[in-house]
Amino acid sequence: MGTDGFELAGTDVKIPALGVGTWAWGDAKTWGYGSYDAATNEDTVREAWDASIDGGATLFDTAEVYGSGESERIIGRLLAGDPDRAAKVQMATKFMPQPWKVNVGSALLSSLRASLDRLGLERVDLYQIHGPISLRGHAAIAEALAGAHQQGLVRAVGVSNYSVRETRSIDAQLRKRGLRLASNQIEFSLLRRSPETSGLLATCAELGVVPLAYSPIGQGRLTGKYSASNPPPKTRNFSAHPMELVDGVVAELRRIGEANGNKTPSQVALNWIIAKGAVPIPGAKNRDQAQENAGALGWLMDADDVAALDAAALSGTNSLANRFWQHG
Repeated sequence: MGTDGFELAGTDVKIPALGVGTWAWGDAKTWGYGSYDAATNEDTVREAWDASIDGGATLFDTAEVYGSGESERIIGRLLAGDPDRAAKVQMATKFMPQPWKVNVGSALLSSLRASLDRLGLERVDLYQIHGPISLRGHAAIAEALAGAHQQGLVRAVGVSNYSVRETRSIDAQLRKRGLRLASNQIEFSLLRRSPETSGLLATCAELGVVPLAYSPIGQGRLTGKYSASNPPPKTRNFSAHPMELVDGVVAELRRIGEANGNKTPSQVALNWIIAKGAVPIPGAKNRDQAQENAGALGWLMDADDVAALDAAALSGTNSLANRFWQHG
């Protein structure tokens, strides 16, 4: 089930069963970094970085659009500031293929080099297409990724928000060029179970593609911090079920957590994703959140608990705007 992590297809890159999404690092618009969330700053992010690595969550996922590049700049400073921890990290970032980037090959290489400059790296372990929004076909996108790989700038290549059909198509095009599709980053959680019920997880397993699950605790909805009487900020609109429904899911998470050594709701929610063969990449804005996330490792719920959560899970929705332009 991937509890010991995965080796990315076609490479010797090994990633753990739990990673870290860094959308919130440097992002003011959605996450309030440096503005209304005054408690989050580069010092707290550094503590989250240290605690995540020490806890075994060594895959860090960022993107050129997160904070308009600030997430990558912050990570670049963290990598440079602690070489010992940096040596344990697997680094992933993404290219946003806006429709007007008609020459996708040159646009991707330009964006990749800018990301590498911000990160202070010669290459990244995983480079992903941020969404299926390019006007170019999968052959052109695969050719662009192959070009980056041939230049030694990336070790593995992936996509994000690709459907079953799109995943099969890009995988086939990459194989024609001697590459494998290593990952598909998708919104997957107990508040958005449709990637499993639609057959996307099964397709990834068939092709040897690792699903990376972003927003795995529903942008905080599954932590128990929020409720119908204390809803999350309106900017956190992924899988925005009525909190009355979410409260029922959290109650089941609490019950299972108590039966598994008093694990927290978020730890149980993350462990459920791991049990499904996906790698959750929750955010962590401080040491406490990073340590909480790491508590999802080192154990695995039994089949009865998985079934109980399957029954409690909500299918969720993913609007075109969310699918194409956001996530972390």
